[in-house]
Amino acid sequence: MSSFPFLNEPIFKLISACANEFQVDAYVVGGYVRDFYLNRPCKDIDVVCIGKGIELAEQLFQKLGNEAHLSTFKNFGTAQVKWNDFEIEFVGARKESYDRNSRKPFVENGTLTDDQNRRDFTINALAIGLSSKNFGILIDSFNGINDLNNKLIKTPLNPDVTYSDDPLRMMRAIRFACQLDFTIHVDSLNAISKNKNRISIVSKERIADELNKIILSKKPSIGFIHLLQTGLLEIIFPQMVKLLGTETINGLSHKDNFYHTLEVLDNTAKKSDNLWLRWAAILHDIAKPATKRFEEGKGFTFHGHEDKGAKMVPKIFTDLKLPLNEKMKYVQKLVQLHLRPIVLAKTEVTDSAVRRLLFDAGDDIDELMLLCESDITTKNPNKVKKYLSNFEIVRVKLVELEEKDKLRNWQPPISGEEIMVMFNLPPCKKVGDLKNALKDAILDGEIQNNKESAIDFLNKLYNSSIN
Repeated sequence: MSSFPFLNEPIFKLISACANEFQVDAYVVGGYVRDFYLNRPCKDIDVVCIGKGIELAEQLFQKLGNEAHLSTFKNFGTAQVKWNDFEIEFVGARKESYDRNSRKPFVENGTLTDDQNRRDFTINALAIGLSSKNFGILIDSFNGINDLNNKLIKTPLNPDVTYSDDPLRMMRAIRFACQLDFTIHVDSLNAISKNKNRISIVSKERIADELNKIILSKKPSIGFIHLLQTGLLEIIFPQMVKLLGTETINGLSHKDNFYHTLEVLDNTAKKSDNLWLRWAAILHDIAKPATKRFEEGKGFTFHGHEDKGAKMVPKIFTDLKLPLNEKMKYVQKLVQLHLRPIVLAKTEVTDSAVRRLLFDAGDDIDELMLLCESDITTKNPNKVKKYLSNFEIVRVKLVELEEKDKLRNWQPPISGEEIMVMFNLPPCKKVGDLKNALKDAILDGEIQNNKESAIDFLNKLYNSSIN
């Protein structure tokens, strides 16, 4: 009886049967084995076999029938079978060598030992036999189980070679440390620092993918601190590094906006798994270095950093190869608006100000409020209590006014075209002025948000303007 209960599941029994029919040695390797030991759910199964990887996948596909889907990649010697919730990747055991200017390896057939040698980390180099002669036998050539128990990220071979060969592994090391709450071995950390410039041969899309996985982890600040300390962050995201540090003039200082940003990011991560809300947390103060000024008697100011920060978002997304679509616009909007609820929470909460906030934020109002609450990083408990209490007042007013005025994603009850018909006007500045005045009157609560009130208001305003 195997000590690995997952081997009794139908999918593994079928893979084992196929391997025995072909008389090839096959092993489940990598993340599935690692996650079994960590008691984490996993639906991605990597199977290494000594030769005939694609043929083994084709055989499994035939046994699974019409419910399965097969993809083969003969140039890479790999195949994938999708069945139910599982994605099973098949590859023949191989050994790799690298050209200095590319992370794409030269591949040739190899042994299981060769295949384990090419793995990124010891915890991903674990293999369990699936064929009859090795069924259920764990092969742990690099003490990966020991590293799992000690929560340690180590490379199977010399980390200098591992990271230089495929520099994306530097990002993966930091990502795994962040996701699993593991420590990166000191030799690995030193090797990442030493090889940091090699990241330039990796596509920005792959870097962004790993960066997003770091951001989506339970405590993303761990990953960003590793990125900073190894020098990778300066290369892949220099705008964020500019937030680092403090300055003191005449005894007046400002906070370290880098570490403040990490606090806001971690706070946001506790409240939401929305990747783009977390990106808004990262970028909410990104323009503070560019807007920093010192005013005698007042100290440091960052006036307009929300506006400039919003303008910086498209270039940052372009540089990082992040999507330039509604996701980018969502981040831009939250960066632009992130001070508005905070200002409300510090002053008297008027209906007019709340209406305008609801009008500008639309459907993103709830996540904007969440971001603003995450932005409270003061260590003064009285200030925290006061801000949260005022935010709650803002939230209650938002609900009340939304129910009453229906301003979320609001459209004016009378359009610009209708205004032109009402007053026999061509397209002109006058139409825009009337439309804006109507909007302001509704948002300020001067008139109700309906067509009858709007017509009455516009008639009076237009007639007074021509008399």
